[in-house]
Amino acid sequence: MNDRVKSGSTKKDEPTSEEQGLFPLESLGAAAPASSDEAVDLELLGYRAPVASEVAGITYRQLDYWARTGIVVPSVRGAVGSGSQRLYSFKDILVLKIVKRLLDTGVSLQNVRLAVEHLHQRGVKELSNVTLFSDGVGVYECTSGEEVVDLLRGGQGVFGIAVGGAMRELSGAVIGMQSFRVDVEDPEPSVEDELSARRKSKTRVS
Repeated sequence: MNDRVKSGSTKKDEPTSEEQGLFPLESLGAAAPASSDEAVDLELLGYRAPVASEVAGITYRQLDYWARTGIVVPSVRGAVGSGSQRLYSFKDILVLKIVKRLLDTGVSLQNVRLAVEHLHQRGVKELSNVTLFSDGVGVYECTSGEEVVDLLRGGQGVFGIAVGGAMRELSGAVIGMQSFRVDVEDPEPSVEDELSARRKSKTRVS
């Protein structure tokens, strides 16, 4: 993902990108980033695949495909052997939501993969200050208002995602969802993944 933008300062009387109306900023929730305390707590939790797909707004089949093809792999625990349960971190679910939005915008899978690699290099608290932009081809990262203005001047920013807003939305969405403290719990698999069970059922029938 190209995170470089033109250098240079922004004049105080210069209108902001929102005032200029140059792009539809998709915040996916409140504009304010999640607090540090929330970020730290969420990093200690793991969520099973059905919860991750529901909260991220994707189908279980999409989640399974993205995991098998390495687009977004569960960082807490992957599926190992029959009956194992994948566990996704809060950051994983955040990336899932961003990936869906980028694909819906028309960004190529190759560039989505590059974006995911770049996002994984940052911590949860760092991501709260990031805004992603896409022109339908490339993906660009901004961490300040000056970078946003410079990027838009270059005609590259068409669609924006305020990651901090997405984080706050997800923070509310996961409340009440079953989760596991990854530092103290190692949940035993109780049921097989839905798709694995279906595949086995088809194999027995055939």
